[in-house]
Amino acid sequence: MTTKSTIPAGLRPAPGTQAPGRGIAAELARLFGDICGMPLPVRLRAWDDSLAGPSDGPEVVLPSPAALRRLLWHPNELGLAQAYVTGELDVTGDIADGLRRVWRVLGEDGRDGRGGRGGRGGRAGRPHPVRALRPRTLNQARRLGVLSRRPPLPASQAALSGRLHTKGRDQAAIAFHYDLSNDFYQLILDESMAYSCAYWPEDQPDLSLPQAQSAKFDLICRKLELRPGQRLLDVGCGWGGLVLHAAENYGVTAIGVTLSAAQAAVAHERVRSRGLADRVEIQTRHYQDFTTSVPFDAVASIEMGEHVGQDAYPGFVARLRELTAPGGRLLLQQASRGNSRGNTAPGGGAFIESFIAPDMHMRPLSETVGMLDRADWEIRGVQAMREQYVRTVRAWQATLEERWPQAVDLVGVETARVWRLYLAGGALAFEQGRMGVDQILAQRRASSRR
Repeated sequence: MTTKSTIPAGLRPAPGTQAPGRGIAAELARLFGDICGMPLPVRLRAWDDSLAGPSDGPEVVLPSPAALRRLLWHPNELGLAQAYVTGELDVTGDIADGLRRVWRVLGEDGRDGRGGRGGRGGRAGRPHPVRALRPRTLNQARRLGVLSRRPPLPASQAALSGRLHTKGRDQAAIAFHYDLSNDFYQLILDESMAYSCAYWPEDQPDLSLPQAQSAKFDLICRKLELRPGQRLLDVGCGWGGLVLHAAENYGVTAIGVTLSAAQAAVAHERVRSRGLADRVEIQTRHYQDFTTSVPFDAVASIEMGEHVGQDAYPGFVARLRELTAPGGRLLLQQASRGNSRGNTAPGGGAFIESFIAPDMHMRPLSETVGMLDRADWEIRGVQAMREQYVRTVRAWQATLEERWPQAVDLVGVETARVWRLYLAGGALAFEQGRMGVDQILAQRRASSRR
């Protein structure tokens, strides 16, 4: 995905302003080599307009030392993300290619350093960034004007407080991401308002994104074996896409539950405008507070389980079992964390945890299946959809770039840059197998085995 520079005009280096013999980019390249033990992975343009690094691929632009000050305090993906979203660092060319190259350098260390307002710190015992520099590199940093007090956190970074996965903190975490702007999500997503992995059947590879989202809803409904007159519950219903589709095309009555007031407002309007108020209900509440006198024939939860948390997840799947009639089916579509050695960031890494989905927790697929089994669900099938998510996210990314001015008008340039980085990095994470997504079909046993 090729992007143009969006650094404010006042911060861009003026053409031809390189001071003879200074070569800040070359000095930064040497400094990078001293610290990382390898050459620059991307081309670098410094604030004196000097250049260093490979001539092919994307170009990283540093209009001032500000980005380096952030990296001094967070020498990992968090520091890079903070610098990018604030415009202290920019990328021209293919941002996904740039991330791919940088990832090869950061590797496992790039997953360290989580933190932020009200967040968790990095690993215990991590050295102070300034004290970690050797005397020679410390002198270089001083000459370049990099040494400074800790920079302020970007306005777009999450600021949650309180104990993890209490109802109040869950509400705040969901509101931070999903209440951003309904108009913004309508701009980025398609008319289905489905903010989850789409599905392209093998015999229909040329479907548009809206058609692939409809195919995903059909796939879920078929797996749940929905029939007219049945009752469906969707926990984490978003803007109501699944419950609307199931009511219109499979004749069920449905309840959707969401913690997001903004999502619920749109879902209510979509139910009303389609004349489905007698068959579809949207409730704004925590899943722990949802009750029913009659269990549901089928239950779905589409990419909501990542927000539940590791300690709360066994109770979550047990609660879904209580809400499902004996013999009823459950369909979970859920992101997972790859099980490769060193992939230890359950929230997806410092950037996602700090700017996108605070408190999110992904685990390897095998662990989720094990929790379902221990909650007395019979596993009926698992379908991997990782490659489908690469295609889905790239479609959203393309739409963001096509509609960039409108996105900036809606949420501001800093948040728009957060989303540019999020979508480019998300597609790469699925492409490389660091993250996956799966549909897990389970059935409540007619009688407990316990």
